[in-house]
Amino acid sequence: MDNVTSHTQIEQGARKTKTLTCSDIITVLRETPFEELNAVIERYAHDERKSVQAAVTRATKRYDLACKERARVNSMYVLQEELGGVGTIMGVDEVGRGPLAGPLAVAAVILPQEPHIWGLNDSKKLTSLERERLDTQIRAHARAVGIAFTSPEDIDRFGIVSCLRETMKCAILQTGVEPDCVLIDGNPIHAHPKEKTLIKGDSRIASIAAASIVAKVARDRLMQDLDVCYPQYHFAENKGYGSKAHIDAIKTYGLSPVHRKSFCKHFTVA
Repeated sequence: MDNVTSHTQIEQGARKTKTLTCSDIITVLRETPFEELNAVIERYAHDERKSVQAAVTRATKRYDLACKERARVNSMYVLQEELGGVGTIMGVDEVGRGPLAGPLAVAAVILPQEPHIWGLNDSKKLTSLERERLDTQIRAHARAVGIAFTSPEDIDRFGIVSCLRETMKCAILQTGVEPDCVLIDGNPIHAHPKEKTLIKGDSRIASIAAASIVAKVARDRLMQDLDVCYPQYHFAENKGYGSKAHIDAIKTYGLSPVHRKSFCKHFTVA
């Protein structure tokens, strides 16, 4: 039973008996979705029972926080349209630029202006569960999604900056769509003739945030697979980044085939 059905059935049942217990109202206020919450708060705002008033206060705080969050996400779509114009706007972002192991991942995402995907943000500011949920929504609503990876071997051979540029080009091509504007997080990278870059774009532009999330989820899943092959490095936990436990494992076991040798020169390898 979903929340909408639950809170609606409680109120409908109460109307039949002409009674609505404190417990019923508390449940309704807790489970009512955002779109209906303000009306429900107003309905019970003047109920003098203390437990109901406490529930109204909690629901009001939840509603106010949700309003602020939606205003934040709204601003991401507004800025996206202001920078990208009226054509096909693509957001691009990378994950895995700095780890000691694993690939570089880049995603390119084309999001329509409607419907908004609530909760979009820089992937680093989200929990794993939030990223997984948003990844599903992004893929459901996006006009196109492209993902590309660059191996540790190529990173060692060509350098991270060159690999970042080429991986972005590949991700853009993977969408199968020619964009009118490519919005990229960070500094100019020259990955596309129509690119525009924005510092902290992954927390300011909807499609860049979406790309950040898609790239992060895809790379994390790959690192979890690598953890099965190389459990001594705990890739499922550190995702290839240089945690103390990871560095200690490198010193104990040496480098695996998925480590970036050029990133690990300062560690003593047994």
